Amino acid sequence: MISWNTTLKCNLRCSHCYINAQDKKANAELTTAQGKMVINQIAALGRSILVLSGGEPLLREDIFELAQYAIQKGLIATLGTNGTLIDTAMAHHLHDVGVQKVAISIDSSTPPVHDGLRGVDGAWEKAVRGANACIANGVDVQFNVTMTRQNYTDLDQIISMAKKLGVKNIHLFFLVPTGRGKNMQDLTPETYEQLLRRVLSYSHGEVEVKPTCAPQFMRVAKQLGVDMTRWSRGCIAGISYCRILPDGGVTPCPYLPVKVGNVLEKTLGEIWANSPVLAALRDPSNLKGKCGSCGYNNVCGGCRARAFGLTSYCSGASAKRRQEVKDGDYLAEDPWCIYTPQRG
Repeated sequence: MISWNTTLKCNLRCSHCYINAQDKKANAELTTAQGKMVINQIAALGRSILVLSGGEPLLREDIFELAQYAIQKGLIATLGTNGTLIDTAMAHHLHDVGVQKVAISIDSSTPPVHDGLRGVDGAWEKAVRGANACIANGVDVQFNVTMTRQNYTDLDQIISMAKKLGVKNIHLFFLVPTGRGKNMQDLTPETYEQLLRRVLSYSHGEVEVKPTCAPQFMRVAKQLGVDMTRWSRGCIAGISYCRILPDGGVTPCPYLPVKVGNVLEKTLGEIWANSPVLAALRDPSNLKGKCGSCGYNNVCGGCRARAFGLTSYCSGASAKRRQEVKDGDYLAEDPWCIYTPQRG
C-alpha cells in the first residue's frame, strides 16, 4: 500500500495534522505528468492500493485525472479526504472514474468537538454531507478517526453514527508526535491500552473497526484470543507500506519523517529494494529496548514513527535545528507500550 500526499494545500486547520498542511500550495508539488510517471512506477510493483491524500487532495485540479489513470494502470485507488468539498456532483464523478472507496476524516459524533479539532466551523456538517453523497452514489465510505483526549469517550457514538449512515469501515488513528500533532496533549499509555482492548471487542461487528498507528493491537488480540488472520502485522512501515510526499520524497510511512529517496531521482522500485532504512525496518532483530526482546515483535513491531518522535531532542525546533541536535531513533522501543516482555 502506498499513500501519496498529493498536495500540502488544505481548507481546514487541523490541530493534529501530521504534515502541517496549509492554505497555500507548496512550492514543490509533482506535476500531472510527474504524477503519472509515479503511478507507472507504482504499477510496476504489482497490484497495489494507492491512497490519494493531502493536505486535501480534492484541491488538486487534476486529482480525478490522476485517480482515473491509476485505476487504468490496475491500481486500487482510494481517496483520503476531509470530505467537506464533496457534494452530489463530485461523488458522482468519483464513482464514474472508478474510485471505490473514500476515507473521510470524522473525529466526533457531534459538530463542536470535530470542528474544534479541525479548526473550521461547519466542517462536521460538510463532512457528513460528503459521506452521504458518496454512499448515495455507490462509493464506499470509511471513517478515519483520530483518537485524542478530546474525543476517545465518543467512540461508541461515532460507531453508531457510522452504522446509521451506511459506513462500512472505521480506522482509528492515534496521535504520533509529528507535524502539528507535536503540540497536542496525548492519551496516556494506559488509556491507549484500555482503548485497544475495547476496540477489539468491535472487530467483528456490523462496522469493521481497525486501529491504525497502533501496532500493539496485534499483541493484545493474541493475548485475548481474537482472530486477526485478516491483518498481517501491526506496524507495516517500510514492510508493505510507504508514503510519497508532494515533492516526490519517499518515507516509510506518513508519520515517520525519515526520507529514503525521491521518485524523481530513482524509481520507487529501486528505493523499495535498496534503501538501508527500509531494510532495517523489515528485520525485527534490529529493534531495540523491550521491543527487541518482545515475543510479539514479529506481529507488532511497535510504532516506528512514535519511537522516532518520542526519542527526538528538541522536537519543537525547526527541522534543520533538530537534525543538528539529535534525530530520533526509529528502531528504539515504542514508549507508548505498557507491556513488559517475559523473560526466559
